[in-house]
Amino acid sequence: MTTTTEQMRAWTGPAILTFGFRPFFFGAAVWAVLAMALWVPMLSGHLMLPTTFDPVSWHAHEFLFGYLGAVVAGFLLTAVPNWTGRLPIVGWRLGMLAGLWLMGRVAIAVSGSVPALPVAMVDLAFPVVFALLIAREIVAGENWRNLIVLAMLGVFILGNALFHWEAAQGDYAAQGYGLRLGLGAGIMMIAVIGGRVVPSFTRNWLVKRRSAVLPVAPMQTFDKAALVALALALVLWVALPLGALTGVTLAVAGVLHALRLARWAGHRTFAEPLVTVLHAGYAFVPLGALALAAEILLPGSFGMAGAQHFWMAGAVGLMTLAVMTRATLGHTGQDLRAGAGTVTIYLALILSVFARVAGGVWPEFSGPLNTVAGLFWTLAFGGFAVIYGALLLRLPAAKRI
Repeated sequence: MTTTTEQMRAWTGPAILTFGFRPFFFGAAVWAVLAMALWVPMLSGHLMLPTTFDPVSWHAHEFLFGYLGAVVAGFLLTAVPNWTGRLPIVGWRLGMLAGLWLMGRVAIAVSGSVPALPVAMVDLAFPVVFALLIAREIVAGENWRNLIVLAMLGVFILGNALFHWEAAQGDYAAQGYGLRLGLGAGIMMIAVIGGRVVPSFTRNWLVKRRSAVLPVAPMQTFDKAALVALALALVLWVALPLGALTGVTLAVAGVLHALRLARWAGHRTFAEPLVTVLHAGYAFVPLGALALAAEILLPGSFGMAGAQHFWMAGAVGLMTLAVMTRATLGHTGQDLRAGAGTVTIYLALILSVFARVAGGVWPEFSGPLNTVAGLFWTLAFGGFAVIYGALLLRLPAAKRI
């Protein structure tokens, strides 16, 4: 096979295995809905899973390492062939990867009857195998520029392993080093990769509209300084989550990334929500940094969990939803335009984030606010699965001919 198209046409199995974004974007969305549907009654005590994780730790792990792990896989399996010029992973090898991811979800859910080490090994099998495959592609394609992405993926995997170790020790893993390390790696991925794609896609759209205002070119000196500041703030947050220096550094990083975002001309994109949502998703990076800084320096401002959800549900949730919608449309030959359904799921996700953060600000109302957040979250990702499911599960027109 000499081209991606030829390789996809040669595949005669299920359509969902013709490209990496298909099984992992669909699986991530379905899992986001199912995990939320399980967690809300778990939190209220009406449901108990046979897992060794407490309800909050299970929820945090399965969103961060389960959901985000799948989206990262779908994105990189689709992007790396473009970066390296090599053929994508398709067919049963792709199915094997998806199966490993699914086994991890099942292993965590039934971990109460299985020793901790086998559970961790099953859950970590997917990200480790996936990282090795991505490393092979980057090295074989001599795509050294993107070794930083591989390094962030390695930190993400380390965070997952540490989360398992903390849970096995009986610690409250939802507030442990593993979660902060994994979330920090996820936020750096958004800052690095988002720092490339947001201004690039914005520029492309504005050029077509002959706009006189265009985004500042990415990865200039200011961008690099902002990334270094964020990396330092995240290291301090992982190691010293309540330190005054951590709070100050997070505040500085938040301001720098707000300024970085302002340089990308997002205010010119309101006519196309598919572009605007990328800016909105990135906006949660500085919002999360500033909220965590406020909570550290002025305890009680948001509640630590509430502040953290600007990153967990906001930056991670909205940016991944934005990427999944855009990539699915683009790679299935659709117009890059957000319809009413797509705009609805974006708004539902944003409402979910602010409902969850409000639960931290007003803890006396946290119960109903968390339920509202869960309902809007379910609408967002359930809506994605319904609206985009047909595109992910069926063969492209060129394949059917």
